[in-house]
Amino acid sequence: MEPHDLPPGPQGTITVARALELPALRRGLPEVVAAADRLHRPVRWVHAGEAPNIAALLKGGELLLTTGLGLGSRPAEQRAFVRGLARRDIAALVVELGARFPSLPAAVVDTARACGLPLVQLHREVPFVAVTEEIHTELVNQHYALLQRAEEVHRRCTEVLLGGGGVPEVLRLFADFTGNPVFLETAEGRLLYAAGPSGGGGGGGGGADPLQVWDGLRGASLAGSVVTDVPGQGPGGGAVRARLVVLPVNVPLAPVHRIAADRAAGLLAVVLLQARQEEELAARGRGDFLTDLAEGRLDPADAPGLARVLGFRTGDGPLLPVVMRMAAGLVPADSWAALACAVQKELRAVGVPVLLGVRLPEGRVPVLAGLRDEAERAAVAGRVAAALRSGAERAGFRAPPVVVVGVASAWGAVGGALRHAAEAAVAAEGAPDREWHDVRRLDVDVLLWRLRGDGDLASFVERVLGPLLAHDRSARPALLPTLEACLAHAGRKAETARELHVNRQTLYDRLGRIERLLGVELEDPDAALALGVALRARRHVVGRGWCGGGGAGPSGD
Repeated sequence: MEPHDLPPGPQGTITVARALELPALRRGLPEVVAAADRLHRPVRWVHAGEAPNIAALLKGGELLLTTGLGLGSRPAEQRAFVRGLARRDIAALVVELGARFPSLPAAVVDTARACGLPLVQLHREVPFVAVTEEIHTELVNQHYALLQRAEEVHRRCTEVLLGGGGVPEVLRLFADFTGNPVFLETAEGRLLYAAGPSGGGGGGGGGADPLQVWDGLRGASLAGSVVTDVPGQGPGGGAVRARLVVLPVNVPLAPVHRIAADRAAGLLAVVLLQARQEEELAARGRGDFLTDLAEGRLDPADAPGLARVLGFRTGDGPLLPVVMRMAAGLVPADSWAALACAVQKELRAVGVPVLLGVRLPEGRVPVLAGLRDEAERAAVAGRVAAALRSGAERAGFRAPPVVVVGVASAWGAVGGALRHAAEAAVAAEGAPDREWHDVRRLDVDVLLWRLRGDGDLASFVERVLGPLLAHDRSARPALLPTLEACLAHAGRKAETARELHVNRQTLYDRLGRIERLLGVELEDPDAALALGVALRARRHVVGRGWCGGGGAGPSGD
């Protein structure tokens, strides 16, 4: 759902200014004589009365109609009457001029101005019952409109869920509707997910980063906030599973927002009934933070504070970016919760601070680990990679994932290091399986991946490897695995034969056939370089017809 498709920002209810525009009051020739700057005050109800103690009968928000009989004749009585109404916080006082007061007493006008109470005098007689009926009808219509708009938001949230979306998508839609940041927290107050309005949504603009808002304002009891319980399962059905929080930092919140929040909380309760949803939500929130950092949407100076909000507290040492990408490229939507939970459990044994995120759109798991110094990079990388792979296996993923370890960096450079590791994880798909790949050894793969759509790269692979690929499509044994193993071991025959599980003579025979097919000598450094690059490039242009055939695995004679 696009932000511009959302309903327009709510007016909340009828105001004093709107009431004065209605025909019944307009026929009385209304004149505002005090607090003209406060005509935006909402009118909750209309009351007509002449009793001196009428303030005691009011609850606040009323528009009071009177001919002035209860005002009294002395200035002190008149001042007390107006002050009593102001203390009740009525919306406005409307006095019909006539036999009782040809003009309003100065004590009434001055006191209304001092109290900031809108005061209106009517120069012509109007039937108060007509005013009451007209404004009450307007109020009922406004309330019905609010309910309609709340129902529209509920409908669109439901469509998001039925279309395969989840809690983050619903929260982002709701943030656009309110024009303010929206949060989902546990019953204990731990943040699960934060969403801010997009640039055009809700009339409020994007505003501050929602994590910064949470860190600075969540505990401040911001006036006008909306906090709605998301019910869970418990004795009597009264347990609180989570809370939906809207903070009015961009635009004020209106009654429609509270109504819509109550409706959205019911939808969220259904989604959260699924097992491990909270862990997945928290991981998705951390994944969004790490992605924003990697793509330059966050100021690196703000990143340490925002990371602490997400529970990542590290020392002064460098940070180690790690990215895991599932071998299949995409993870089924219903598997992310299990994956996030399993990996989080495995990472608890790593022994260093770790911030784990997940990113559904790209099918990857970004991680930040805190180091004491760069000397422990390799040791921590091994433990983190083992935890990631073990968690993926526990979650039911049989194909081993690709794990890329980036360069240890300070906060100022960690965004770029994360972005490089994420790109390298894509480029490393199809590479020989390793517990983890050092990003510094994947620079050639990243370059070739960026050139994957270039026809010259495909032509290069065909020119260097074409005869060998053609052989493997029609003959056995396949020779491509032998060439890959030989180059991986820098031409060392004994190690190559052990990896392929063949004797030395068989290996010599295969290498000889490769040299004859390609017209090269494998001991020539330039030839070996060209072959190595072509083998890497083939992973990125495979599927173009001429290089996608069989022969990818080792085979005996």
